[in-house]
Amino acid sequence: MTDLSIYFQPVSTDITFEEAQLGSQIEIFQESFPELKGPGCALISVPEYRGSGQDQLTTPPFRAAFYQLHPESNWEQPIYDLGEIKPGATIEDTYFALANVVSELVKNNIIPIVIGGSQDLTMALYQGYEKLEQLVNTCSIDRRLDIGSAEQTVHSKNYLSHMLLQRPCYLFNHAVVGLQQPYVGAAEHDLFGKLFFDICRLGEFNQDFRLAEPHLRNADMISFDLQSIKANEIGSKYGAPNGFTSVQFCQITKYAGISDKVTSIGFFSEEALSPFGASLLAEGIWYFLQGYFSRVGDFPFGSKADYTKFRVFMDEVNRELIFYKSNKSARWWMEVPYPPQSGTRYERHHMIPCNKSDYDNAMKNELPDLWWKTYQKLG
Repeated sequence: MTDLSIYFQPVSTDITFEEAQLGSQIEIFQESFPELKGPGCALISVPEYRGSGQDQLTTPPFRAAFYQLHPESNWEQPIYDLGEIKPGATIEDTYFALANVVSELVKNNIIPIVIGGSQDLTMALYQGYEKLEQLVNTCSIDRRLDIGSAEQTVHSKNYLSHMLLQRPCYLFNHAVVGLQQPYVGAAEHDLFGKLFFDICRLGEFNQDFRLAEPHLRNADMISFDLQSIKANEIGSKYGAPNGFTSVQFCQITKYAGISDKVTSIGFFSEEALSPFGASLLAEGIWYFLQGYFSRVGDFPFGSKADYTKFRVFMDEVNRELIFYKSNKSARWWMEVPYPPQSGTRYERHHMIPCNKSDYDNAMKNELPDLWWKTYQKLG
């Protein structure tokens, strides 16, 4: 593996924890850089806030709270804390460093858990996959769409438009979970629809949190805007009165961890978090790890014997829809046909996660929205 220690500052030795607590299990960069071996997970902090128009701030003090939590007995793969990537002379320097780290870790089957910094660092995560020349699906947990204008330099409210303009473009699909309509302009919303991207609104999530699960399961990379949590739940000065509760935050991070497809996650905020918010962030990371260590390996597909196959003929498109249900986890997927001339480019993307409700609706001759959007992108 390429030497990544050149990008990092070590973790402070002032943090205390007991022998049975998580800090005793983590391989922490203090005196010497850990010898990295996958599979596993790696914490990375990046106090880069210039993309939100603020001066550089310190890393949220989540480590003190996180190290004092207790691991579960099945957490057998290594967890690393690689320390802090110091902001570069320019914001592009920071992106370059983080992208190189993410690329190397993902290539070696180690999941980067990035603690920012403003959400434009999502751009650097994406650039890490560019280096691998890997087509990716992304999911943001956010009250906004963050498309903005590509005519402006990249920042925390327009990073998605810059990702779309990268050539070659490796972004296949993007989903937003937790959208609040008052924070979205009509033109931005229309563009999102024309791109056949996916939305799970906050109201829909509150009615049935399972609606978000397929979007998380379909993502390679997840970007969590911590300001999508209610301001009073995370102790934020700049958040919104509506948003996810602290319990929902942990539900989402656990779902993200369980997904076999997720290979990186970032937690970002426009501000330095309060000690209360940092403690909540520590819990969210803990639940992501709990999900990660509970993965059952039912995507990508293994043996056909591990799935039950269902066929439904749809009059609307004059074709048969094929669904699969995992016998391991009871989770559902549906198959979307793709052009034969595409070769293997879309191989990982024609099998999309769904809910049982999509199968139930297909049985009523209602075409699933996820199927149609994916079919349009593949065509």
